[in-house]
Amino acid sequence: MRHRQILVAALTVALLASAFSTLALAQTTPPKVLEDNQVTEKNLLDALTPSADELEGIRTRSLRVAPSGGQVAGNQAGTATAATIAPRRDVSLLVTFVTNSATLTKRAQKLLDVVGRALKTDQLAALKFTVEGHADPRGNRQTNLALSKARAENVCKYLIAAHGVEDTRLLAVGKGDTELLNRAKPTAPENRRVTLVTRLE
Repeated sequence: MRHRQILVAALTVALLASAFSTLALAQTTPPKVLEDNQVTEKNLLDALTPSADELEGIRTRSLRVAPSGGQVAGNQAGTATAATIAPRRDVSLLVTFVTNSATLTKRAQKLLDVVGRALKTDQLAALKFTVEGHADPRGNRQTNLALSKARAENVCKYLIAAHGVEDTRLLAVGKGDTELLNRAKPTAPENRRVTLVTRLE
């Protein structure tokens, strides 16, 4: 009996270690940065579309099990399914802005036109996204944070105004210079990027 308890405990520890390892990998894997000619609907869909299991997780995490066995919505006790760790679905774009401002360039608008069309496809139309603005470390950190947030907000505004994306689907977040992709070259363009993240919630 004691041997069985030790075996169960060992298996539990192994499973937990594997889960935390998966979570750490999902959080530390850098987003792919698409060059201009790589910004296509197909590449965006491949990067942002959750798997069937992840989509099922989105649905079931919003449900709760009532004491009588019926399903109720909200924050009542008892989850419908065990929590699962989903990989981060994201893609980064080299969206350009007028120097020291949050104004989109014409080139950036063309890239976002592709994004807008992708967000209206059947695969993504029901999903929500976080739009992260990133900056390189030149200048004041607080200024970089505010500018990156303003740029993310302008990306959202463009997608809403030009492509009719519902504002409830987009959440703008400023990251400032806290998540550099190229630390060896702080001024590299990939450090000034916009990242779309599928919200698996």
